[in-house]
Amino acid sequence: MNTFQDLGISSQFVKALEENHINTPTEIQQKAIPFLLKTGTDFIGQAQTGTGKTAAFGLPILSRIDPELQKIQALVICPTRELAQQIAKQLFKFTKYADYKIFTEAVYGGEKIDIQIGKLKRPTHIVVSTPGRLIDLLERKAIDLSKVKTIVLDEADEMLSMGFKADIDKILTFTSGKSNTWLFSATIPLALKEIIDEFMADDAFRIEVDKESIVNQDISHQYVICDIKDKVNVLSKFLQEMKDQRGIIFCRTKAGAQTLAKQLIAKNILAEAIHGDLGQRDREKVMRGFKNKRLQILIATDISARGIDVDSLSYVLHYQLPDQLEYYTHRSGRTARAGKQGFSLAFVAPSELSKVTEISNALHISFEKIDISFRS
Repeated sequence: MNTFQDLGISSQFVKALEENHINTPTEIQQKAIPFLLKTGTDFIGQAQTGTGKTAAFGLPILSRIDPELQKIQALVICPTRELAQQIAKQLFKFTKYADYKIFTEAVYGGEKIDIQIGKLKRPTHIVVSTPGRLIDLLERKAIDLSKVKTIVLDEADEMLSMGFKADIDKILTFTSGKSNTWLFSATIPLALKEIIDEFMADDAFRIEVDKESIVNQDISHQYVICDIKDKVNVLSKFLQEMKDQRGIIFCRTKAGAQTLAKQLIAKNILAEAIHGDLGQRDREKVMRGFKNKRLQILIATDISARGIDVDSLSYVLHYQLPDQLEYYTHRSGRTARAGKQGFSLAFVAPSELSKVTEISNALHISFEKIDISFRS
């Protein structure tokens, strides 16, 4: 099936897709959309970051909405406010030429809950929410999920790694038996299998990406060996060589991201950090600058980067290797999106070489060693 119309998507949505340069369905879209349009029972879709999962579940949800019923009919749960905002924005774009109005509202922590409660009093068909904020709304009896027919767990593995399992259990216990659950995830760790076993049908339709393709094949993977004391200088040399190309640098901790931003600024390299300690207004200011290309280099922690979807990123840098293998998949997936090429470069101390081998073996990817010279 080479077009979205072949998959069963109506022309009113296809026109909006084409306007947003989404013309050819990805593998996950080709496999998921026909099933979710026609059957829509419990579904498990495994695909790496950047493969078009939002359209894979978003288009079937939009197609199933009854515009005359001014109640929440679909619920999308995702790990971060940035991703919630992004999904809601994308769903809005898909409906530009729709024959009827479909209203989507994003709710998340970091914004006053009273303001969000007020917005939910307006006609709303789809809610995109982070787990904690949804629990807050349910405990206040400020959201009506009685007409919800579809629940999507997006980036499910990431929600669990961020400690949201108890919240997800609560939400699924509340909606169990009333709706279908569609789960999308890059990986299926043990804790996620427990949720699948407890809350999803035994015959849930499954699409699993070949283990050999867990990481986007359009990404080239590289590493450079450098002592910890030299790392900032090697990084600075690399960034100077990249000139106008844009990318994201990953650190393991908030403190590490803040420190690195100060070090780069001291070397006249314009970079800003995004992390959990930033207030919502400051986070949005940094992201606006990055998306509008006023800022070329973004420094991020693993958690703060969830939901970042920026076109034409040339590279992802691992200033510190991630603690978990899943994070390498999520980090690298920030580049080479929508069929474009990109590369992922790890800055590795000699003592960390075994970790590169571990990542290579577990994710079935090959690393190329490169050299970056600099003057001390």
